[in-house]
Amino acid sequence: MNPQNAKRAIEHLTKRKVPIFLWGPPGIGKSSIVSQIAKEQGIECIDLRLSLLDPTDLRGIPFFKQEDNSAVWAPASFLPDGSKEKGILFLDELNTAAPMVQASAYQLILDRKIGEYTLPEGWSIVAAGNRESDRGVVFRMASPLANRFVHLEMQPCIEDWKIWANKTNINKTIIAFISYRPDALFAFNTQDESKSFATPRTWEYVNEILESKPDEDLLLTMIGGAIGEELAASFLGFKDVESKLPNIEEILEGKTEEVPEETAALHMLCTSLSMRVDEDSSAETLDNLLKYTLNLPGEFAVMIIQDLRERNIELDYLKSWPLWIKNFNSLLH
Repeated sequence: MNPQNAKRAIEHLTKRKVPIFLWGPPGIGKSSIVSQIAKEQGIECIDLRLSLLDPTDLRGIPFFKQEDNSAVWAPASFLPDGSKEKGILFLDELNTAAPMVQASAYQLILDRKIGEYTLPEGWSIVAAGNRESDRGVVFRMASPLANRFVHLEMQPCIEDWKIWANKTNINKTIIAFISYRPDALFAFNTQDESKSFATPRTWEYVNEILESKPDEDLLLTMIGGAIGEELAASFLGFKDVESKLPNIEEILEGKTEEVPEETAALHMLCTSLSMRVDEDSSAETLDNLLKYTLNLPGEFAVMIIQDLRERNIELDYLKSWPLWIKNFNSLLH
């Protein structure tokens, strides 16, 4: 589900004190959504990383009580103590904790207590973690623990991210680039061994890099360290020609025939246009794109069509296809 739907679902479930596990790939804002909910509701949020704890830490430390010669457990100081009436206990990266630590959380999650400790009535539990397929160090969640949650899986969403980015004053060039290259918002590939890759989180880092106003010769290295060198080069190329690019939406709606003159701008435009459509795009959108390519230099018109063909997007049924073939068939190979 997209972030906004995940947020709405969490808001409903936390009101009923139903434990939630929020799944999703790294860097897409799982923890941000939980803290945002707490902030909007004016309640406390305690972020607890179980991967940093030992199995005994949650239960507390035993000590001798002289009054009746008994052993009691001192509750952990990091758990809600009731001084805040309402809140969310956020167990982030729960499935990176060792199995014994996960097991120690069973009772807290289901029964809202562990040892001598009881979670205050106004508090709810939300956990989060990366999927096993995300190349992270995770431990398979035992079925008894998994059965204690309602599981929600979150995916990145361009529109949700743009709304958030505008509200938080993310650099306008970053927002424009993501609008032109939606695939650039989240570019995590489990087969790629690169340490740097694009996620909503790392685009925040790019924003901070730009705001720090580094010397020009450092930009590629710094931004590449956040989102990867290839995407960093594309972003900086876009930054240089941004003012010369026509509006993508207007092109796909058939409202403009404006064509940039600079080669760099044409390369950026063609990449953005081909990325914007897929096999689910309407015939009208594809035909508008096809008509627009008739105004482009031949090699760029062919670049777009070859990319669409490689992705098995059918074009020969479109109204403008015969005219396109007449103009550019000799360039196809």
